[in-house]
Amino acid sequence: MLSRTAENLYWLARYVERAEYLARTIDATLRVTALPAAYIGKTNEWDSALLTAGVAASFYQTYEEANEHNVVEYLSFSADNPSSIRNCIEAARLNSRSVRTALTSEMWDTINSAWIELQAVWSKGTSTREELAKFLRFVQETSLRFDGSAYRTMLRNDAYWFSRMGVHLERADNTARILDVKYHVLLPEEEHVGGPLDFYQWSSILRSVSALTAYHWVYRETLKPWLIADLLILNDTLPRSLASCYGNLVRNLDQIGVAYGRQGAAQRHARGIRNRLEHSNMNDIFQHGVHEFIQEFITDNSRLGEIITKQYLI
Repeated sequence: MLSRTAENLYWLARYVERAEYLARTIDATLRVTALPAAYIGKTNEWDSALLTAGVAASFYQTYEEANEHNVVEYLSFSADNPSSIRNCIEAARLNSRSVRTALTSEMWDTINSAWIELQAVWSKGTSTREELAKFLRFVQETSLRFDGSAYRTMLRNDAYWFSRMGVHLERADNTARILDVKYHVLLPEEEHVGGPLDFYQWSSILRSVSALTAYHWVYRETLKPWLIADLLILNDTLPRSLASCYGNLVRNLDQIGVAYGRQGAAQRHARGIRNRLEHSNMNDIFQHGVHEFIQEFITDNSRLGEIITKQYLI
């Protein structure tokens, strides 16, 4: 496979995953801000949404205040935000058009029809919360259709493996960032762990990664920070956990290595991260510091992206 084709497939998958994640982040933030003030506390949930998306610095170059209107506009529709949902879908469509012959018809139809609907229906953004809810559902359903089409229709060859690598690398980064914001930024110092504010913030985070029901299935307890961290970091049965993402990344990289007849730095780096996750436990992570652990993970995950690019995509 040409490196250009592999790069387009890899970034196509990353952009679709990123768009869904932003939609889930906005939806979770809306749920929290709809609660009574006694449950929300003194935190600015919209500011935490920007921190989670990693665009706080660029946002404040354009806007003075992080409120619902400004943040929704910036994360969803802004042409000035390279990672806005609109730009992600447009970039995904551009990448998919470049590798049209490497995609199945179902995958192409999903991305192309989403782009057409984006231009026809959502070109002016949303004016009410009902319209915003419809838009967020549209984005999530597009991602689910694309992911399902890839899983059900693609040959299990290098095109599929590069696409899946993009999904799991982006998903790991997203899960790590939302956990980091919760532990390091979101809960005010005067609030105690286990209070009503803590409960609703954790609920919103689990909803944003589709893990609220999964949590109750696995632990059958009320929401506890260490159990939620265990689920999202170490439990490889949850598709969006860090452990699950790296189990899949290692498998996909190994399959590419076998197909191309050689291993490289990407395989070694991914195995190193997976092994560290496999040999970690929550007691050690809490003693070391959850923020420090996640920051190290985000740095290592970003480094893997750079290594994959050098090894396969240029």
